[in-house]
Amino acid sequence: MNFKKYIKAVGTGVKGNRDLSKEEVFDATENILLNKATQAQIGAFLIGWRTKLETNEELSGAIEALRKYIKFKKVEDSIELGYSFDGRCENPFLFPLFENILEEFYKKNSDVRRLNLVISGDYLQPAKVGLTTKEIYQNIDKGQYIHFFDRVEYLKELSDITSLRHELGLRTAFNTVEKLLNPALSEYGVTTAFHKPYVQKYLEIFAPYFKEVVVVKASEGSPEVFKDGKYWKRKDTQIVEESFSLKDFGVNYSKEFENITLEESLNIVKNPDDEILKLAKFNVALYLLFSNRVTSLDEAWQRLN
Repeated sequence: MNFKKYIKAVGTGVKGNRDLSKEEVFDATENILLNKATQAQIGAFLIGWRTKLETNEELSGAIEALRKYIKFKKVEDSIELGYSFDGRCENPFLFPLFENILEEFYKKNSDVRRLNLVISGDYLQPAKVGLTTKEIYQNIDKGQYIHFFDRVEYLKELSDITSLRHELGLRTAFNTVEKLLNPALSEYGVTTAFHKPYVQKYLEIFAPYFKEVVVVKASEGSPEVFKDGKYWKRKDTQIVEESFSLKDFGVNYSKEFENITLEESLNIVKNPDDEILKLAKFNVALYLLFSNRVTSLDEAWQRLN
């Protein structure tokens, strides 16, 4: 194996760089996961690759390699919520509230197919410092609708390079592809993009692993909505865009934190006020729509209320 050829392909400079084939990226990623390259070589490759800008074909090759090593455990009737692994600073996590909301929903709406929510988590990844889904999940009561997948268990090979990624201190291609690897073999997936070019990118690279993928404009690399926004999905060969306004559903949430603490985040969801509950319920309405449990956001909201 000559890993140096991959470093040269992405780290030579504008004139010398070239895009890698899917097969080359698969091989490079596998060598990283199996520690067949040195730490210095891995770091050089990841930084060079990020600087060059990853193509969709390259990212697809990385996903295929990562999925080769995943320990899958199917969760029927589920949607994967693709959270970023680099933490949250400005808002609390809402997902601890989803359990009771879904429980109440299904008491009144037994005609709607069950929906389980799948969330993945791990140690904090770069490039910012914040709270992780794993920290929150470890401190909440467990129920039947939220299924948490710890990456230390389902993809230890990627989890094990956390310390190297922190040494680099930068976002890499792994930040992009790790959000929706689908360890639960969910039918549906939703993640977030703040920059429009990533909408098409996510819809393309994750599509092979789900019945349908939705990208929502939300906060802090999370599929949880705190403000008015949009969502996108592919219909035939076109990307369809839909907008939503929280005030149309009577939601008036405007709080924002600076470096929210674990204690603050947990206190908010353990002692929720009416506004945070309505906001959480609106997010569940989106997931019901994204997983085709309802035909419209209005229907989801009416059924939830």
